[in-house]
Amino acid sequence: MKPIVALFVGIAVLVNIAAALWLIWWTSRGVDKSSVQETTHVWDDDLTEYNNPLPRWWLWLFILSIVFGLGYLVLYPGLGNFRGLLGWSAVSQYRADDAAAQQLLERRFAPFKEESLRDLSKNPAAMSTAKNLFALNCSACHGSDARGAKGFPNLTDRDWLWGGSEPAVYQSISQGRDNIMPAWGPVLGSEGVEQVVSYVLSLSGREAKAASADWMAAGKAHFTTLCAACHGADGKGNQAIGAPNLTDSIWLHGGSIEDIRQTVTYGRNNHMPAHLERLGDTRVRLLAAYVLSLSQPATPPP
Repeated sequence: MKPIVALFVGIAVLVNIAAALWLIWWTSRGVDKSSVQETTHVWDDDLTEYNNPLPRWWLWLFILSIVFGLGYLVLYPGLGNFRGLLGWSAVSQYRADDAAAQQLLERRFAPFKEESLRDLSKNPAAMSTAKNLFALNCSACHGSDARGAKGFPNLTDRDWLWGGSEPAVYQSISQGRDNIMPAWGPVLGSEGVEQVVSYVLSLSGREAKAASADWMAAGKAHFTTLCAACHGADGKGNQAIGAPNLTDSIWLHGGSIEDIRQTVTYGRNNHMPAHLERLGDTRVRLLAAYVLSLSQPATPPP
């Protein structure tokens, strides 16, 4: 909090407390406690307002509340930037609670430290906890059902940008991923973009309208020059660098002609944040095991 704002807050709090004390004193002064006094306020001809002092217990309740408030402000934050004698803060409380929860989690899952992620994914108790972790940390992007959205991968299929092995999934969650698709519009021009779009459509078995052989050949030539370095000459992608497979029917940013045109023209940027420092190794392992379980085929009933 800025010093000037902190000073204003501190003054406002103390002035309000002083005003409460003054109000108690002012309302009780000059009142004759030995007799009942009436004010001049009368309603409906017979409803009269009296000017009697507050009961002692009520008066002391107000004073004790003010004393409690002053004591609270001495011990806890409330006067601007003054942290209080106990040094408490919401951040420190959160860190203490989070550390306690992490220790409890570590003790609970210590027996599974040596298990592989695949084996851990078959543990019902572990997956129950992992499902809650996913809802808290991953569902905002990948959806509560993990099926993703436009620009966010579906985690329930077997299509992996960076690979679906245990180390690859663990690294994606722990260290995060950054992926950049450059904008080729300025290089290709409008006609070149359309030619590449037509060729990309053909890779997944789709046909562009009125695409001649020369048009497709030009698109393939552009693809070989500019795109094959990442997506491969056959367009099947490269999981080592997170380049998607263009020969299937799965499109991260949409598979319509307009979506593909936008991708080729303006490029795409994707960022998967790192979670290891914030969540710790045990939680990351649980999440990785849960993600792997989502893409595993269902076990047929006996």
